[in-house]
Amino acid sequence: MKAKVFLTLIMVFAMLQNGKSQTLERNEAPDKYKWDNSILYKSVEDWEKEHDRLETEIEKFSQYKGALGKSADVLYSALRTYFDLLKDYYKLSDYAFRVADEDLRISSNQALNQKATTLGTKFSEVTSFVNPEILKVGREKIERFLYEKKELDEFRFYLMDILRLEDHTLSENEEAILASAGLMTSTPGEVYSIFDNAEKPNAVVILSTGEEVELTSANYTKYRTVENRADRQLVMQSTFENYKKFRNTIGANLVGKLKADYFYAKNRKYNSVLESSLNVNNIPVSVYETLIEQIHKNLPTLHRFLELKRRMLGVDTLHYYDLYTPLVKSVEFKYDVEEGQKLLLDVFKPLGEEYVNTVKKAFEERWIDFIPNKGKRSGAYSSGAAYDFHPYILMNWTDDYESVSTLAHELGHTMHSYFSNKHQPFVNAQYSIFVAEIASTINETLLNNYMVSNVKSDEEKLYLLGSYLDLLRTTIFRQTSFAEFEWEIHKRVENGEPLTGDDLSNIYYDIVKKYYGDDKGVCVVDPYVAYEWAYIPHFVHYTYYVYQYSTSLIYATAFAEKIVNEGQPAVDKFYHILKGGSSEYPIDLIKKAGIDPLSSEAFDLTMAKMNKVMDMMEEILERRQN
Repeated sequence: MKAKVFLTLIMVFAMLQNGKSQTLERNEAPDKYKWDNSILYKSVEDWEKEHDRLETEIEKFSQYKGALGKSADVLYSALRTYFDLLKDYYKLSDYAFRVADEDLRISSNQALNQKATTLGTKFSEVTSFVNPEILKVGREKIERFLYEKKELDEFRFYLMDILRLEDHTLSENEEAILASAGLMTSTPGEVYSIFDNAEKPNAVVILSTGEEVELTSANYTKYRTVENRADRQLVMQSTFENYKKFRNTIGANLVGKLKADYFYAKNRKYNSVLESSLNVNNIPVSVYETLIEQIHKNLPTLHRFLELKRRMLGVDTLHYYDLYTPLVKSVEFKYDVEEGQKLLLDVFKPLGEEYVNTVKKAFEERWIDFIPNKGKRSGAYSSGAAYDFHPYILMNWTDDYESVSTLAHELGHTMHSYFSNKHQPFVNAQYSIFVAEIASTINETLLNNYMVSNVKSDEEKLYLLGSYLDLLRTTIFRQTSFAEFEWEIHKRVENGEPLTGDDLSNIYYDIVKKYYGDDKGVCVVDPYVAYEWAYIPHFVHYTYYVYQYSTSLIYATAFAEKIVNEGQPAVDKFYHILKGGSSEYPIDLIKKAGIDPLSSEAFDLTMAKMNKVMDMMEEILERRQN
């Protein structure tokens, strides 16, 4: 028996090394590469018992309806019960959706996930009275209760945040009407998804190789990077000119979504949709304005990168269709799981001993599900929902640098969850999306810094530096151009101005030309690029969301530079974010971590970093030419 087990393990490792891990069944992968769910529930039967208990306790919570203002003791009892139930539900739900993700073919696991979702809906329905009733109790009485019962202090931030939104919270009946309007206002997103993914005819092109390609979204992303320049132009032009045919239909649908946004903002007594969206996390509108203002100021840095790209691609004039072509040919880095772990433990040393030791625990105590198996959910994520336990990470390791980079990113989220859960009560442990990507992106930046310092060849270094510059271009400048477009079209609707498909195209085209220096001869933005907005689903699915991609990378780059330059003092300050959860508003956490989001400091540090990377690349290029 021992010989058979040993032989099986050898076969498994061979399959992993050869990149054939997708053929594995889950039970064929070694346990050390799989997360350990047994610390949450020993069995599905235990999970079922907990589900039934929670269902009963949730039903009992309705006894607090109409009673929150009776006394400090009653309010404390209600909040204590509410958050204890929510914490237990998070654990239950976390277990269910991760077990389901292990093998999506197993219907019993999917049923578990559905049961958890159904219970979550019930929890929301039963407890929906809490916020309106706290508002009805009023600030004066709440503050008296806080004074009378010191245990309520745990919930102070939660209570004060509800009261902060008092002017924008309507009566119970009005709130119910707004909630039911969601049945209609969600329609534009559904229409776009169906049309774009199923019913819109896609352009078909024949490449220089003779290959016939239907330009689905996935194929467009794939073929816009090809080496043949004429093919790149053909792919981009054909895709966007195909969207041009439907600009009025897609435009009318998007305008419907913009009007729905304004309907909610106006009825909640906000001056604009931007103010409404940002106020959820108490983020001032000036943060958004500062982002766009600073990016405009730093467009010369983008233009310097574009000139470098033109030079490295060897073209006389750079066009928009050249932007996705890698600066240098891909360099292959190979890492198995153990090699990737060892590398990251070295990468994270600037973040301090406690951080590194916690990452080591994650590796040793099976927080991470590494290996792809048949039926497993693709991609990667981190889940820190099980408050009293450790976070979990889903990976699909493929023995390459992308796997290492993805793990570094997800470990950033995991460390954020771990330290927030450790240092905050449950009510304050969850963190805002506005800061969520900072911790993950810092890790990616530190990985890139480490790799650039330790690789041996110029080709490897150029590949890493070029990839990093492309990340900065697409995440900072491109996403900010999206944010500016979103702001402009919302303002048109709010001012009662007409907005057609042609109007949307003209607004988008003007912004893109400005960013890429079309009038300065930096990069030619061909006329068909005007219709790119119709290809981007974020505009119809989200409201003022994409700007956070930019701010997160800008703040993360700035924090990483501070950590590298200042050492432990900067690390200590950064822990205000890692440990802060939602104990304070995200803007205040970022300030305590050492950067004022309303100043130019983060932008200055990020642009200095971008220019330093270009200096390094140009130095290598000059050396190679000589």
